[in-house]
Amino acid sequence: MTTPALLPLSGRRLPPLNLGASAFPHHRATLRLSEKFILLLILSAFITLCFGAFFFLPDSSKHKRFDLGLEDVLIPHVDTSKGGKNLGGFLIHGQGHDEHRHREEEERLRNKIRADHEKALEEAKEKLKKSRDEIQAEIQTEKNKVVQELKRKDSKPLPPVPLPNLIGINSGEPADPDIREKRNKVKEMMKHAWDNYRQYGWGHNELKPIARKGHSTNIFGNSQMGATIVDALDTLYIMGLHDEFREGQEWIDKNLDFSVNSEVSVFEVNIRFIGGLLAAYYLSGQEVFKIKAVQLAGKLLPAFNTPTGIPWAMVNLKSGVGRNWGWASAGSSILAEFGTLHMEFVHLSYLTGDPVYYNKVMHIRKLLQKMDRPNGLYPNYLNPRTGRWGQHHTSVGGLGDSFYEYLLKAWLMSDKMDTEARKMYDDAIEAIEKHLIRKSNGGLTFIGEWKNGHLERKMGHLTCFAGGMFALGADGSRGDKAGHYLQLGAEIAHTCHESYDRTTLKLGPEAFKFDGGVEAVAVRQNEKYYILRPEVIETYWYMWRFTHDPKYRQWGWEATQAIDKYCRVSGGFSGVKDVYSSSPTYDDVQQSFFLAETLKYLYLLFSNDDLLPLDNWVFNTEAHPLPVLHLANTTLSGNPAYR
Repeated sequence: MTTPALLPLSGRRLPPLNLGASAFPHHRATLRLSEKFILLLILSAFITLCFGAFFFLPDSSKHKRFDLGLEDVLIPHVDTSKGGKNLGGFLIHGQGHDEHRHREEEERLRNKIRADHEKALEEAKEKLKKSRDEIQAEIQTEKNKVVQELKRKDSKPLPPVPLPNLIGINSGEPADPDIREKRNKVKEMMKHAWDNYRQYGWGHNELKPIARKGHSTNIFGNSQMGATIVDALDTLYIMGLHDEFREGQEWIDKNLDFSVNSEVSVFEVNIRFIGGLLAAYYLSGQEVFKIKAVQLAGKLLPAFNTPTGIPWAMVNLKSGVGRNWGWASAGSSILAEFGTLHMEFVHLSYLTGDPVYYNKVMHIRKLLQKMDRPNGLYPNYLNPRTGRWGQHHTSVGGLGDSFYEYLLKAWLMSDKMDTEARKMYDDAIEAIEKHLIRKSNGGLTFIGEWKNGHLERKMGHLTCFAGGMFALGADGSRGDKAGHYLQLGAEIAHTCHESYDRTTLKLGPEAFKFDGGVEAVAVRQNEKYYILRPEVIETYWYMWRFTHDPKYRQWGWEATQAIDKYCRVSGGFSGVKDVYSSSPTYDDVQQSFFLAETLKYLYLLFSNDDLLPLDNWVFNTEAHPLPVLHLANTTLSGNPAYR
């Protein structure tokens, strides 16, 4: 039985149970020694080492020479009159060498050890005269020096790279006053969400808008990394909220630090932080965002140190130690996590000239291409140690979703040059349509989940993104099926709108069934919540862009009004626990993806198409726009990382 703790919190993803540090308390205080005693132990060990080295030096009376580990020293031949043998232009000085020289060397080493020993004793005496506070201050000073040195090394300038030709960064004003008013309403909602986060949760990952304090989850580890700031930057920028954007930039410049002892989700940090920082860099041109993105990417690379190169789900930013979620099919990695790195990592290689990022994601692709797929479907679990699939569970919702999205978007982002990615996408979609897509008795098209040879007739809110994906991938489909896939996208959009329309609040549940007489309705209590998710609105936006059918703007406006009426509180926006209740209770979390995705897609829905046109921009799975790398506009064709 699925529990709320296992249900996805963001984008296309499934965060795990909280198995963070709090579950395993450390009893550090119980056996604590004073700093002076510890220091004395260290110095005693050092003195013992010195005396040991002194007494066990080789004795010249027993050895003909002082052996430094070199059997014989080769010296270029100059003169053979000194007793050395001529051997091919080199002299071999060995057993016949003057022993007086070795005695002098031994004496010199003894004197040096004595001097070092006396110096260490003097330093120890001086240390022991100091108070505990003075010793702690010295230790802290040394720590600060190390931290500053690490920051200095991390901040080395990156090679200059020409920016792609960026189009449609700050336009999109609709001529229709009614549409303009709706767009301004979305902008006001963004301002409300940001201002309250700024006041009550600044620097924390997310906001509890009712308690009016910071909030975080285990996907961000135990550190406050300002996830909402990084996630919201590009939305602020395209809305023209430049004062708020500069506030966020200043916090990132001064406070965003990745050298923390914190275990984070590789997937979540990639799509929210690296994706958000890269988008902010491309939109604004501010170098700080690029530098921070590259610093963070370097912290994620140790996650790939597995027998197969399939990365761990989590990595400690400080130690580089990785592991997988305990609940994920016998220690498996998750398809939607290791398969949702390509866009960001290709851009990292482009911006740095370092092919390591590109090579990591291409290695994953090559491995997947070699593997057998049951019924042509990709299972959601892959063991990074053995390279074998876990349980045969396939989903276009949580656990699988954004893997398929990134195959399509890898092709689009490459200016449609990455035909390998397009073929993988087409093959996967054909298998999904054959085995997972069905029509209900009431005529609603839905995407089920394949579990051990059985189709479960249930669809998640996360799966609703697929309507937009089918529309986005329609152009370029094999067999002249563009019209078919655009129609399939429209049918999925209609089904997901029905899941909203059949609730009391006109907001969609987390998952809904198609069994018997129940269609597009949640059955279980723990599937009736709405946590400000974007996927349905995302599909409305893509369908609007490709069809300009006004119903998508109408459906988007219905969702806008429902969110503003039922999720808005004085301290921001909160999810609700039951969309079928006329007086719902709040979950008291303002998710970072609400600012990154939900409000951005609504704003774009009520904007003209010249704002972030799809010929020039591709959105990552957290709605962060990255530019298409047109070969004519960049040096990419000459970049060995991409080639």
